[in-house]
Amino acid sequence: MPSFADSGGDGYGDFKGITGKLGYLQEMGIGSVWLTPFLSSPKVDNGYDVADYYAIDPAYGTMADFKTFLEEAHRKDIKVIMDLVLNHTSTQCKWFQEAKKSKDNPYRDYYIWKDKPNNWESFFGGPAWELDPVTNQYYYHKFDVTMADLNWSNPKVIVEVQNILKFWLDAGVDGFRLDVINFLNTDGITQDNPVKDGKQQHLYDIDQEGVKNAMRVIKSTVNAYGNRFIVGEIGSDKIEVLKQYQAEDLLDVVFNFNFGSIPSFSAERIFNELQSMEKEMSSYPTLFFGSHDMPRMIDRLAGGDPEKATALAALMLTAKGVPFIYYGEEIGMHNIIAKNFEEIADIQAKTAYRLAVEKGKTPAEALVEANAQNRDKSRSPMQWNAQEFAGFSTAKSWIKINPDYKEVNVEILSKKKNSIFSEYKKLIALRNSEKALQYGQYKKLEYKENRIFFTRSFENEEVTVILNFGTKTTVKLPAGARLLIGNTDLKPNGYIIYKTTRH
Repeated sequence: MPSFADSGGDGYGDFKGITGKLGYLQEMGIGSVWLTPFLSSPKVDNGYDVADYYAIDPAYGTMADFKTFLEEAHRKDIKVIMDLVLNHTSTQCKWFQEAKKSKDNPYRDYYIWKDKPNNWESFFGGPAWELDPVTNQYYYHKFDVTMADLNWSNPKVIVEVQNILKFWLDAGVDGFRLDVINFLNTDGITQDNPVKDGKQQHLYDIDQEGVKNAMRVIKSTVNAYGNRFIVGEIGSDKIEVLKQYQAEDLLDVVFNFNFGSIPSFSAERIFNELQSMEKEMSSYPTLFFGSHDMPRMIDRLAGGDPEKATALAALMLTAKGVPFIYYGEEIGMHNIIAKNFEEIADIQAKTAYRLAVEKGKTPAEALVEANAQNRDKSRSPMQWNAQEFAGFSTAKSWIKINPDYKEVNVEILSKKKNSIFSEYKKLIALRNSEKALQYGQYKKLEYKENRIFFTRSFENEEVTVILNFGTKTTVKLPAGARLLIGNTDLKPNGYIIYKTTRH
């Protein structure tokens, strides 16, 4: 949200800015958008620290701006999924402000308090407990100290959550992306986590037994509205963990980090994950290579090569699953790197820097550690054109703009015939026109010599995709096949897509 399009000239993305770009999304063939949090927040963690679940943050505009955006999106047949954080609130939330007043405050049990904390650590580093001097008790925060965890064993919290869901469903949203939803604390604070090789193993503070029941409450509330969609962020890259939360009464889909967050390129690893998802997932997996939490796909997996990034996009948009494109991938946007502490916006990276300094590291060493965890890499403003501030805004942006924006932008790449942008548009148009690429099951899924092959079949049509991450080769099309994209001389990082019809 903060980095897509700014209409107000404050260097921060907003609803009016996105509304002005809906034509761009429609032209690309996008069917739905997932928006990162836009609710009222001090934005210590980019809005994932909600202060008021019923208010639009002024940085993004007004409720009227949101409703105009939603109406325009729906008019263009684009659905809208909103990010909802139900694991914790900002400590500025009125619930927490009340809860900290006294031990017998009606909101006290909305959160988790202890006289003596256990050894659980924050996922951002350091202890997950903070002493509140007013009542001399510790409150639990799985993430930053300004983000207090909700107590899901309190029935009043569940009612509050149901009311929040209904409010936004009544407003017209088409579904939710549920943040770190398997981290909900449903069973209270249990035993200490074990420590292995000096690193805490998060055994008891995530995936608690009551999490699935909490998901069932959420799903049944959303299902009452019909034709709505829930995607869950499950904090794991293990298929065994991910698959248990995808079910008719749980989540429609989960983010498959086993596939999407692989740290470096391996055609065989990608194929193995495709195979694993086909074998293990009860319904459609999700297909993505980028998000606001990981480095840009073109740098992480493609070594900066637009052709290789395009081949990975072809895989994402034609394999079986629900594809998620992270803004800017379609033009090959690259990582930004912080050159000093002042350039860091991400709370996770700032915490890593502070902890490194506390351990005696020099500022230069601390910066290396911070950049290793820095989620700013992929959060730089969308690069629309070569004008000042990349056409994102008329003012300095909230986070640095990649200096390559003069060459890597929508305006320039939309005029180039075989650019990564034109290929994305072709691939999305193909997916939207071929039912086999939307609903088809795998008839074939194979890997050989750094090439991934698959055929998807629906009714009497079959679409075959060959992605070549190996050496140059020639493909012989079967009799009667119609070439959809590519050519039979398959160069490295090339792909070919063809269709056959059974009579």
